[in-house]
Amino acid sequence: MKRALATVLAALLLAACAKTGNVASTSGGAGAPNARTIAHTLRIGDTQDFDTLNPHLATALTLGNLAQLTMAYLVRYGADNRPVPELATEVPTEKNGGISADGLTITWHLRRDVKWSDGAPFDGDDVVWSTNAVNNPANNEVGRDGWDLITKIDEPDKYTVIYHLKKPYSGYLPTFFGSAGANPCILPKHILASLPNINDAPYNAKPVGIGPFRYTEWVRGDHVTLEANPYYWRGQPKIKKIVFKIVPDRNTLLTQLQTGELDMWNYVPAAYVGRAAALPNLAQKRGPSMLYQHVDFNTAHPALKEQAVRAALRLALDRPTMMQKVSHGVGIMQETPLSPASPFYSTPPPLTPFDPAKANQILDGAGWKRGADGIRAKNGVRLNLEWAAITGSQDADTRIELIRSTWKDIGVGLDVKHYNSALFFQLRTGILYGGKFDVTAFGWQMTPDADLNPYNACDLMPPNGQNVTRLCDPKLQRVLQQEKTAYDEEKRKTIIADALNIVEADVPYVVLYVSEDVHAFNKDLTGWHPNNTTPFDDFLNVDI
Repeated sequence: MKRALATVLAALLLAACAKTGNVASTSGGAGAPNARTIAHTLRIGDTQDFDTLNPHLATALTLGNLAQLTMAYLVRYGADNRPVPELATEVPTEKNGGISADGLTITWHLRRDVKWSDGAPFDGDDVVWSTNAVNNPANNEVGRDGWDLITKIDEPDKYTVIYHLKKPYSGYLPTFFGSAGANPCILPKHILASLPNINDAPYNAKPVGIGPFRYTEWVRGDHVTLEANPYYWRGQPKIKKIVFKIVPDRNTLLTQLQTGELDMWNYVPAAYVGRAAALPNLAQKRGPSMLYQHVDFNTAHPALKEQAVRAALRLALDRPTMMQKVSHGVGIMQETPLSPASPFYSTPPPLTPFDPAKANQILDGAGWKRGADGIRAKNGVRLNLEWAAITGSQDADTRIELIRSTWKDIGVGLDVKHYNSALFFQLRTGILYGGKFDVTAFGWQMTPDADLNPYNACDLMPPNGQNVTRLCDPKLQRVLQQEKTAYDEEKRKTIIADALNIVEADVPYVVLYVSEDVHAFNKDLTGWHPNNTTPFDDFLNVDI
């Protein structure tokens, strides 16, 4: 279940940081304390809401951050975005024998004397039960890519679990209970095993995990509260309480940072980075992101089935102007979603230029005729598209209006409908996964292993995965399958580059730009060193 984290935030990209792959920061913790700082209590604000706290059932970026603080994972990610053992005692590899020579078995050695946040003991039974829960068709998992390759699970003792696979699977990390990319956590068997499924379990509103913090309260639509987990096996975190507050309006969120009602805003949108930087009580950390912003086409809908239509729409996207007017002149405009900070990055193909004349030429040649109202049509299908947008994003709305004007010039109309983020990202029946859109735009977060399957593979369309464009290209599918079986990183890098070239030709989506993570926070915060993948994975020694 390799899953991309979804975000509605358009982050600033700092070109210098993106080139080096390093994190830039202004130091926190200097000078006199802010008057409204509450010792050992961190208050985080964000505009994005969610409808569950169980990462098996949702992909919101903010929920991923909360899960890093609270849930149970075999591996987390270090400062270099590489996996580090958490509940596993080592990361299984071919070199250390954790992965067999034929690539068909993966052995997990588990830590002893670990407890869940309710005090119950953790062991291999939890890992085995959670693996079966992912593959249980009664559970509304986002997808089962990779998990469906597991043919048998051995548990020779309570602290060893062995996966037997149908074929090698290079995406075993972070898919199999890794903290990156909204992948599922290990679940507590002692709480959930008696239920027919996890879909409506009370657990989803107050999960029990094995992170440094545990949930104490969720007031839907308003805030989530965490406290230090007294049973965390690494020891007690320095911060004793975290309040995650949902603030739908960005201006209000910024004001609360200024007044000291909030201490942190993660993934600050480009339009707010300068304003946040000007506040004397705040520091910032920024670095190249695994996030990328993109426009998606629902290729299952008649108007967007043709590659020629999608290619014309891309030619009529004025990305340079959007970069200047919406993203304030910062960002990496490129055709592919891989961040320059990724170990699998390769030079992308040249950026498709803004060329409405060529777009008109393509549509004319494909038989799309303009009607009396200027909108093109073919075989009774009109190029009047419905754009699904998320409420509360002024920069996103500005971008849509720029696109509306340039698409109008090539005979394409846009009707815009707004939805709150919880409904937009709701699994199965929501706007995105339910396919209730022609065009939309938001952000995905690439996983550290650069797996392209989740949002491009034929077999991973909703409800079985995250291929929300619903494009199925047999040639691309063959290359994606090659990626899944190649453990060697250099071989995978070549395969990934080939796959990205096919995607670029198919145009199921258009990458607007690769982002940078920008985090604004109270200068009294100390000890925080976020990576480019999981910024809350190393939070034990953070304090305020």
